[in-house]
Amino acid sequence: MSSVPADPGQQGTHGEVEPSILRRAVAASAIGNATEWYDYGVYGYVAVIIGANFFPGDYERLFALLGLAVSFVLRPLGGIVWGPLGDRIGRQKVLAMTIILMGVATFLIGILPTFETIGVLAPILLILLRVVQGFSTGGEYGGAATFMAEYSPDRRRGFWGSFLEFGTMAGLTLAALVVFGLTAAVGSDAMNSWGWRIPFMLALPLALIGLYIRSKLEDTPVFRELEESGQAETAATGALKRLLVDYNKPIITLFGLVIALNVTNYVLLTYMPTYLQGTIGMNADDATLVGVLGGALMMVFIPMAGSLSDRIGRKPCWLISLTGVFVLAIPMYMLMGVSFGWAVVGFTVLGLVYALQLGTISATFPAMFPTHVRFAGMAISYNVATAIFGGWAPVASEALVESTGDLLVPAYFMMGASLVGLVALYFVIETKGSSLGGRELPGLAEHEARLAAKARA
Repeated sequence: MSSVPADPGQQGTHGEVEPSILRRAVAASAIGNATEWYDYGVYGYVAVIIGANFFPGDYERLFALLGLAVSFVLRPLGGIVWGPLGDRIGRQKVLAMTIILMGVATFLIGILPTFETIGVLAPILLILLRVVQGFSTGGEYGGAATFMAEYSPDRRRGFWGSFLEFGTMAGLTLAALVVFGLTAAVGSDAMNSWGWRIPFMLALPLALIGLYIRSKLEDTPVFRELEESGQAETAATGALKRLLVDYNKPIITLFGLVIALNVTNYVLLTYMPTYLQGTIGMNADDATLVGVLGGALMMVFIPMAGSLSDRIGRKPCWLISLTGVFVLAIPMYMLMGVSFGWAVVGFTVLGLVYALQLGTISATFPAMFPTHVRFAGMAISYNVATAIFGGWAPVASEALVESTGDLLVPAYFMMGASLVGLVALYFVIETKGSSLGGRELPGLAEHEARLAAKARA
């Protein structure tokens, strides 16, 4: 990798913001992520119903999961558009646009006519809205992670950044609670007929709350500092070219980490309700309850994981998590097939080990790029890897389980992805406590000093 040399004094350390502003920034980032994952969670929990209403036939479940996966096709394009734009006009403006686009698309799914009403046009419209959701998400996640990281104090970036993924689990858990509560309130027949629409429609007020919070905040101190010094990108194409030419090594490294992260994420968290219902034969209520209980425990553990990374570093946390997922995937999936109680245990154990990755994303990924290309680097690298590997993991798992009869296929996917992550982790620069300011790669100077010390020793 070639790197643009920094001018003297460019690295710097940005000043810490007031605690009240920091808390609002954390909330602004987390609620967007919660909205994104609320949508994915709702779709996952009602995928069986979506299949019956929009893809009736022999492959209802598989086509419903394909509807989930197709939203990932536009995520890389979203990253290419929103990422460089965020490095040019600011993180806050882009995040305001993506959250409302995401909320409206999710709401419209809730009012779509079904196949029975308008025929083949119904699944076409569903797919189009999933594509819009994917395009907006292409800017939402990378922008939110960058926004969170750049507002956080350097020495506690792991703790504060972990609340972005707290938002992830909050969105997924809220989705499970809404679906579970509605099913209990109206009954399965009503849920299959019209009740499934309500969870999708609730995404719009959630997005409007997030938009209001984001509109009350200035852009990040790191971005404003770069902008005021005249070092911000002046054209989106310039940021994209610089990213692809000068920062190829962090792009490839992040790509590998995202494969590990998102294959596990979508197989374990999004596909799990469908897997437990369609493959193991668990009823819908129990499958949803597994997600609620496991998700609630993960929410408690995620900030602890972020705080741990502030003490021992990001790389040790990822090493423990990747190794743990690889070792535990098969035994925990075998437990899930035994009974409801063991399914809760298996899901929770894998979830807590995986939380060491989730809890450190916002501290690890944005720190792999300098400020002037950070949004673009995050958005493009993250979304391309997610589109190719993460989003299609549930579909591939379902197809292989059906064709081979092997119920451990999801575990195999998670193990393979963890191996890829372990290789990528070797090339990651530790950035615990490093400043994110300036145009130099965070942690690079400290990394080179450590290598020089080892060489002398």
